[in-house]
Amino acid sequence: MSPNALIPSHRKPRRSASSRALRAGVTGGFLTLAVTGATVPANAAEKPVSETQEMPTITTALLTSAARSADATSQAAFNYERQALQDAAAAQADKAADKAKAEAEKKAEAEAKAKKAAEEARQAKEAAQARASRSEARTALSAISDSGATGSAATLVSFLKAQLGKAYVLGSSGPSSYDCSGLTQAAFAQIGIDLPRVSQSQSTTGTQVGLGNLQVGDLLYWGSAGSAYHVAVYVGNGNFIGAQNPSTGIVERPLSYDMPTGAVRVL
Repeated sequence: MSPNALIPSHRKPRRSASSRALRAGVTGGFLTLAVTGATVPANAAEKPVSETQEMPTITTALLTSAARSADATSQAAFNYERQALQDAAAAQADKAADKAKAEAEKKAEAEAKAKKAAEEARQAKEAAQARASRSEARTALSAISDSGATGSAATLVSFLKAQLGKAYVLGSSGPSSYDCSGLTQAAFAQIGIDLPRVSQSQSTTGTQVGLGNLQVGDLLYWGSAGSAYHVAVYVGNGNFIGAQNPSTGIVERPLSYDMPTGAVRVL
């Protein structure tokens, strides 16, 4: 044995045995864990030591807060999806509007072109008619010059020449169509002479003249005086102009085509 073994200060202290006990409880919303440890010293004079540790518990407030957070996240996702759908619908509507606008502009352009073409066609038609009218006037003047007609007779022949080619319509007095007495009445009205409307009455107006002594502007009739069934006007050079029938319309023919019965002079 060592000589120092009996000296207390040189001996190692005996490890004290400890025991710990865990107690749990709830205090003020916290989970309380109580750990009790018993330490038994070598001389057994020391008392056990208690250790207490507190841990937070999961409360209703925490659960409510978590639920609210989840609801907020869900609402945000819903709002985002709804906004995306609204944006897509707006984009589609804008696209449809642009398409409709383009189609409307295309239609308007086509209508404008059609209108322009129609206007050009109308102007061309009017120009052609004007040229034809001038040509007819030159022809009429040439015919008047050849017939030797002047003054009122020339005006009468000029009007009749301008009506050539128009339609024969029974009972019509112009300006687009005539019957025989309607044409002669309109022609003499150009020089201020008011003829009766029907051929029977026209055949007795003025002075009766022989067919061998005709002058430009004499009124020709077919049938007997007072009961004539057809009338025309002598225009010189052995020709007459009259509204013959629905098949031929207004024409210029030689006397030999259909020799009249008689004539009257009203100029």
